[in-house]
Amino acid sequence: MSTILLVEDEELNRTLVKAVLSRASDETVRTATVVDATSLSAARDRLRATDVDLVLLDMNLPDGNGLNLARELAAGLLPAGKRPTVVAVTASVLPQDRAAAIEAGCDDFLDKPYAAADLVATVARHLS
Repeated sequence: MSTILLVEDEELNRTLVKAVLSRASDETVRTATVVDATSLSAARDRLRATDVDLVLLDMNLPDGNGLNLARELAAGLLPAGKRPTVVAVTASVLPQDRAAAIEAGCDDFLDKPYAAADLVATVARHLS
């Protein structure tokens, strides 16, 4: 079974993502364990304590930009061991923001607002 770290500061967004993933037709997605963090510091703590396969990473968090965490993961700073796949999740659709996310070490990019099917397809692609 896979583990997803959902880094999102908005409670409603966390609730919706968990609901969509738990009802996905793709079994790998539906059975994944979803843990969450509401800040970069909480995400770092989760990554140190949990073996994570995929990070859904909001870019605008109360204690900084999600790209900082993506850079740390790409550099192997967190956690010790395997590097999880990182999907940047942001309301910004500007090409330079997408490029910055990929340059920082994100493996994929998901625009907000997104359709439930797009979220499931993105997660399934990276967990399969």
